[in-house]
Amino acid sequence: MKEQDESVLASTNITPLQQIMASSAGALLTSLFVTPLDVVKIRLQAQNRPFTKGKCFVYCNGLMDHLCVCENGNSKAWYKAPPRRFTGTADAFVQIVRNEGVRSLWSGLPPTLVMAIPATVIYFTCYDQLRDLLIHRVNNAETASLISGATARLGAVTLISPLELVRTKMQYRPLSYWELRQCIEISVANDGWLSLWRGWGPSVLRDVPFSAMYWYNYEFGRKWLCQRYNKLEPTVPISFTAGAMSGSIAAFVTLPFDVVKTRRQIELGELEAMNKSPKRSSSTWNMMMRIISENGFKGLYAGLLPRLMKVAPACAIMISTYEFWKAFFRKLNKERQLKAL
Repeated sequence: MKEQDESVLASTNITPLQQIMASSAGALLTSLFVTPLDVVKIRLQAQNRPFTKGKCFVYCNGLMDHLCVCENGNSKAWYKAPPRRFTGTADAFVQIVRNEGVRSLWSGLPPTLVMAIPATVIYFTCYDQLRDLLIHRVNNAETASLISGATARLGAVTLISPLELVRTKMQYRPLSYWELRQCIEISVANDGWLSLWRGWGPSVLRDVPFSAMYWYNYEFGRKWLCQRYNKLEPTVPISFTAGAMSGSIAAFVTLPFDVVKTRRQIELGELEAMNKSPKRSSSTWNMMMRIISENGFKGLYAGLLPRLMKVAPACAIMISTYEFWKAFFRKLNKERQLKAL
């Protein structure tokens, strides 16, 4: 009980503004580190299976998904053809930097930051606030983390979903703000306000269980590592390790929902690119059955290794950065209180 009280006290010493600053720093650093990995992955994919006009692919750097539509097969910044064929990941890094400059490794970073930072701020701040409220009531840090993680993610997905729809529509083709407004008004007139939350269901099925498992395992793993190494407070390496482990577990369990969401995004994107009205989307269960009938049960776990290679470092960098800045602000606030006394 004493340990829980100390944990809550440590968290409540951080103001909401400081939590926002800490989560923003984590989102920025994660985007900077993980974006080059996804740029290289997309280039290698395009080399092995060239994108045809109207074909969609999903760009994801561990924080946000971006649906991209191929216009002429070769002009998009994310998958320009190299002078010679890439022989592997390391060669792709070298060729991209040599031929296009270092900045090309961060293609697609601006839209990531526009969406990822607000979403991350809402999510992490709500999580901390909810956890502080629940931890005394449930009398268990892991359970409080599980409930808070699921609730915070549900709220963040619901709030961000309309903005994600707007961003996705702007990625299909260049739109002025007037055209975008018209597009949204037509969508609302035809299908109602709920059309702004299209895709909310698959996002919730993937992100809410992921978040619940992530925070539960992170809390458990962090506590276990602190006991193992006789630390009263988690250090950056402990937070990094616990974040990577918990992120990997959650990514593995929720991968089938991620496959369904990606498949649905691509199908809707290709219909939109051909100026066809999207059909009524099938349920998540029906989509799963279709994937199993086409590719077998292993089809639900397609792309497991790339997802783990992306999610594990993204989770580790995000949480360790967040915990580092929280510890920094906690120390700063304590020093200010001592000076005031």
